[in-house]
Amino acid sequence: MKLKDLPQNIKLRLITSFFNRMAFNAVMPFIALFFAHEVNKVFAGSLLLLSVGINFATNLVGGYIADRFRRKKVLLLTSFTTFALLLLMTLCLIPNKRLIWLFTALYLIYVISSNLGRPAMQAIILDSTTAENRKAVFAIDYWLLNLSISFGAILGGLLYMNHQIMLFSFLTLTTVFIAIAYLIWLQDDSVPTIEKQHDNILLDLISNYKTALMDHRFVKLTLGMMFIFSAEFSLSSYISVRLAETFKSVKIFGFEIEGVRMFSLLSFENTLLVVCFTFLVSRWTNTMNNKKSILLGLAVYGLGYTFLTSSNHFYLLLLFGALATLGELMYSPVFQTEQANCIPPDKRGSYLAFSGLGFNGASMISSGALILGAFLAPWEMSIFIGIIVMSGIALIYSALFYTGKIKLVLNR
Repeated sequence: MKLKDLPQNIKLRLITSFFNRMAFNAVMPFIALFFAHEVNKVFAGSLLLLSVGINFATNLVGGYIADRFRRKKVLLLTSFTTFALLLLMTLCLIPNKRLIWLFTALYLIYVISSNLGRPAMQAIILDSTTAENRKAVFAIDYWLLNLSISFGAILGGLLYMNHQIMLFSFLTLTTVFIAIAYLIWLQDDSVPTIEKQHDNILLDLISNYKTALMDHRFVKLTLGMMFIFSAEFSLSSYISVRLAETFKSVKIFGFEIEGVRMFSLLSFENTLLVVCFTFLVSRWTNTMNNKKSILLGLAVYGLGYTFLTSSNHFYLLLLFGALATLGELMYSPVFQTEQANCIPPDKRGSYLAFSGLGFNGASMISSGALILGAFLAPWEMSIFIGIIVMSGIALIYSALFYTGKIKLVLNR
């Protein structure tokens, strides 16, 4: 399927998300370094921890709002608010004595605003896709995501040290252009909104998520996703630290590669394989049924990360890194399609926000793995990651393919 053949909302989302993610990844990965330099490391760590909590809470509220009100209105309000906040943050950096405390307050409000609108955008995309084109859409989005992250990281790496105002200006201008694009071209088709059940807003919000919590199938999917993603997240936590401490330097074509460079090389390998082989692997998985594609992909993915956790040999690290990426390319678009098929149309905002718990949980598990790694040997950590991944596969299999007493209709 070609981009021009997709619905207008999908084309708009794919194009705007590419530039938004590129600008975001040119700036926000450096935010911890920014606050550590401007204030201190303790402040930076505390602020990022606070932002994670805010992210979690506002994402849930955003899901509720996306189902209660017209999604385009929610998205426009949050997009233009985010633009205004980024503009003020950029202005705070212009004086010689930077207005760091005002910048900090604006940053926290920015986290709130951007997260409130995210479920609405995700819900609009699901509203615009069909069971027939979802897999193709998710494959294209997955490819563009990795490409935009790569471009953003390169841009940020080149400009962060000496051109911070330029970087924030780029993110600000990108945000306002995207907001204008939403205003002009985004179509908010008639999708039923949920009615308010309680006068108390907090009770109404809790009641709204009760449906997702009672949906055991979707809860198992979210937990499975949490375990699966924790293996990938461990690459930038435990695996990166282990490589920096224990990897013995090697020379390849006269160029010395030590632990930190090995980690960077694995990250580059992942991005390169995704950019080059996403559509090739997608065509291959189209010859399989969804069950085989997901389970085989997860098995290869788990095998790669399990051995990547403890390996210290240059070529084996590249091999297991490639296996992990191949598995991800096999299962990811199909899994996203199956997950989307499990979500009721009038609850998409809430369900998508609830599924965000999987990412937060995966971050917590990967952070815990870093602590656990201080007490366990690398081969023991491989066993730990293997158990985590197998648990995730079992949960996903149970949610999607184990019929039990209930007959499920599966896309094949």
